[in-house]
Amino acid sequence: MTSVLLTRRESTERDGRAVIVIAERDRHVRELQLYFLNTAGFAVEFADDGQGALDRLRLDPPALLITEILIPKIDGLTLCRRVREDPALADVPVLVFSILAAGARASHAGAVAFLRKPLVESTFLAAINGAMMTTANPASPASPANSANPAVAAR
Repeated sequence: MTSVLLTRRESTERDGRAVIVIAERDRHVRELQLYFLNTAGFAVEFADDGQGALDRLRLDPPALLITEILIPKIDGLTLCRRVREDPALADVPVLVFSILAAGARASHAGAVAFLRKPLVESTFLAAINGAMMTTANPASPASPANSANPAVAAR
């Protein structure tokens, strides 16, 4: 198992661990994500679809949202756009993690990072680290350019 130092964004925590909400349809991918993230010290919550993820985010914004594109009810790119449009959620960074080659579309939808499947622990954790260090609101003067974000380079 690869060890990666992860920086927490000051946001929602549970038991001192940053909360990451994941919208992912594949049970096997979810099991691996849960294992990798729990081992790295994060609290993880899953949503079965885009609407469920959006509802969960509105209850208590997490430190990070990870979404697949191909999820039911609201696809991942629409979910990303809705998060960006909601003033209460606009600062939640979104990492799009998909089998599709859609890095440009994810960036256009407002994702701070895009990672293409398959799931590789070291790359996954590095992308999360980069996404959590990035301010989600691109209009913010403190926001680094996506090109400086190592997670975006994984496109």
